[in-house]
Amino acid sequence: MSKNRLFLVAVDGSEWSERATMRAVNLAAEVGADVKLVTVIPWSGYQPMSIEELANRPIAREEEEKHAREHILAPLVEANSNKGVDISMHFDWGNPVDVIKELAKNEHAQMVFVGRRGRSKLTDLILGSVANSLAHSLGVPIVLVP
Repeated sequence: MSKNRLFLVAVDGSEWSERATMRAVNLAAEVGADVKLVTVIPWSGYQPMSIEELANRPIAREEEEKHAREHILAPLVEANSNKGVDISMHFDWGNPVDVIKELAKNEHAQMVFVGRRGRSKLTDLILGSVANSLAHSLGVPIVLVP
């Protein structure tokens, strides 16, 4: 990273994460920042999932990683590649809130962008959303994108 400014964007394939990416890339173009797109697949035997997630979730971790890179991260990078912003991708496993907080700290992110809603409305109702959890615990400014 050459510009010393970094915006992290939490993405999950939802329309809200697409909007968060567009907002971050547009602001990064104005202020000369880099953008890092981050997707995290929750991986825990105790992690509740919606019926849709259970039905569509590949069993093999390699398939999930390939899907995340090819169908979530890469299309966002390609869609925003003409904006003059250095956009990188990061993929990880674990608790999305913990991974994003740790990455923001380690990468010295200036801002974290998150869509107001994710893919699973049911999980949001039961556990609280990633956006809500980050808004209450992240040590850097967070932009919740509607």
